[in-house]
Amino acid sequence: MTFLNPAVLLGLIAAAIPIVLHFLNLRKLKTIEFSTLAFLKELQKTKIRRIKLKQWLLLFLRVLIILFLVLAFARPTLKNISFGDSSAAKTTAVIILDNTFSMSVIGENGSRLNNYKQIAKNLLTNFQPGDEIAVVSVGDLKVKSAAASGNFAFVKKEIDDLEISNVSGTLNEAMIKASQILYSSKNYNKEIYLLSDLQKGRLVNTSAEISGFGKTLSPDTRLYLFNGTANEVVNLGIDDLKPNNQLYEVGKEVSFSAIVKNYSSSAVNDNVVSFFINGKRTAQKNLSLAANESKEISFETTLQDTGLVEFIAELEDDAILQDNKRFYSVYIPSDISLLLLSDRTDDTKFVKLSLGIPNQKIKLTELRTEQISSVNPQKFDAVILIGVDKIDDTKALANYLTTGGNIIVMPGAQSTLAGFQKFSKELGLPTANAIVGKPGSPDSFTQFAKTDFQHPLLKNIFEEKTKAQIESPEIFCYFKTFSSSNGKNIISLADNSSFLSEYNVGKGKVLLYSSAPVLSWNTFPMKAFFAPLMAKSLLYSSVKENRDSSIICGKDALADISNSVSQQIKVITPSNLDDYFSTDSLSNKKYLPYLNTNEPGTYKVFGGNKFLDYFSVNHDPSESVLEATSESEFEDYLKQIGYEGKFISLATDTDYLKEIYQSRFGTELWKYFLIIVLLLAITESLLARSSKKDLTT
Repeated sequence: MTFLNPAVLLGLIAAAIPIVLHFLNLRKLKTIEFSTLAFLKELQKTKIRRIKLKQWLLLFLRVLIILFLVLAFARPTLKNISFGDSSAAKTTAVIILDNTFSMSVIGENGSRLNNYKQIAKNLLTNFQPGDEIAVVSVGDLKVKSAAASGNFAFVKKEIDDLEISNVSGTLNEAMIKASQILYSSKNYNKEIYLLSDLQKGRLVNTSAEISGFGKTLSPDTRLYLFNGTANEVVNLGIDDLKPNNQLYEVGKEVSFSAIVKNYSSSAVNDNVVSFFINGKRTAQKNLSLAANESKEISFETTLQDTGLVEFIAELEDDAILQDNKRFYSVYIPSDISLLLLSDRTDDTKFVKLSLGIPNQKIKLTELRTEQISSVNPQKFDAVILIGVDKIDDTKALANYLTTGGNIIVMPGAQSTLAGFQKFSKELGLPTANAIVGKPGSPDSFTQFAKTDFQHPLLKNIFEEKTKAQIESPEIFCYFKTFSSSNGKNIISLADNSSFLSEYNVGKGKVLLYSSAPVLSWNTFPMKAFFAPLMAKSLLYSSVKENRDSSIICGKDALADISNSVSQQIKVITPSNLDDYFSTDSLSNKKYLPYLNTNEPGTYKVFGGNKFLDYFSVNHDPSESVLEATSESEFEDYLKQIGYEGKFISLATDTDYLKEIYQSRFGTELWKYFLIIVLLLAITESLLARSSKKDLTT
């Protein structure tokens, strides 16, 4: 038994008062014998014994009344506790507040987050001076280091300042943080308060992340889970936005697809999805979704802009606003800076004649391949190689591909199998296994066998009615190459080898032609579609498209700054705030690891005033889920992490402060003690009346 007001126990001294009074009332009387009353003496002995017994019982009852009354005011409690536990021991508590955007759902009493913030502030009244409290927010685990504080006003401000975060976090990460805070605390009592909607799938990302960190917590640790009543809401989310395999050509059509999902348990009709290019609405569609249904919505519109172009798909407002947008960005140069490298200048004649692109100007730099060490490929939007035998060092080209540059590779008139194989191997491309035919020998040739007309390079070159009748050039000589797993055939020859294929290398891509663009190797330059194919190859290669749209809010992004001529790097956030860095602080001067991706949208990276790179950041679709994890699933999770403390589930619509107080100190008995006092007082009253009557008689 524990007493919450132990000082009141000094009042037990008052129990001596009835005893003192009892003995003071005992008076020694002089006995006078009356002969006429002598016969009554024997009759009174039995009655006197009864009166004395009642008086002793009255004394005992009065002492008990005082004892139980004092004990009641001392607030006794019962609890199974280990030796040394005391209500006076100091407490360290961690309040885990879920501020991920699923907590923005608004119910009858406001948003889930605001309701839980109020509960968190109410909890502060249960702590005493000397206690320490830390606030851990699930959506800000990476950017904010929580620490326990005894300044309750500061803790209250922390809670008040907490806002909905776009960053997705798991409760497992928050629990790890809480366990670290409690492990380092020297206070005896340790508590965790978890205020979350227990969103399905957000306990932990994968089972591989679960460890036994729960064993670092004392078995006396108490974990309180607040279980609020979830209201039925309607929420749609855009889970993805992708281009539909296309060229980005000014004045031409572009096509995008958005994946929209209904995360509700009821159907949604006539919702509107809009498509924006650089903030201008260019397309709009209605959609209806059954419960938990996903649909792919396509948008077709005309591209009018160059430079960094941002594409956005957006839904109408619903229960959760943060998942109603999806971003995708592409850099389309207004003037294409082209580096043309060749073993022989004569080999470039037909290619240069075909490089006219409507609405875009080409800035051409032409060098021999052996001069590659004197130029930085990073300064160019695209690179064309015609002949590769004289390239001694491919590191610059490999770095160019790694950072998102694109290269068009063709054999030259005097290319050798060994030279082509060496170059291909160094860049991670499939190597040719033979050279077929002989330059300048048109007696034997091969032709096109299969053509992927859906590839962006060929999609709009041929009319539908002429695709089946395409006139193949005669290929006299070519390197026999078969595409690998990281590539795809665009045009295949009769022996199933590739004439034109595409490969992803790093963040960049390579368009690989297996035959030289000269008449001694083929008649391709004489065909009508040669010029548009060369122009589209350049256009396709000049666009810098960050195909990795998997960067979600809160995850690190890596920006390419290798082309910077300034030591000052500036990152412009989606809300147009400037974030500055110095290259002197970077161990790798070519890349900037950017950590502040807490906002969805497109981030632009500059070196001084020069545009260097960009990346798009989107929300995590797992935060759109409305279904909650069951309490039994949460208890299973606690077992998996090795938690051995006490787990207490609290409903938000009950007197949770009282339940916490009782769980901390035990069940208070003062009410029962007062009932005992009342019963004893009634008994004492009846017994006193009976005793008085006996004395009177």
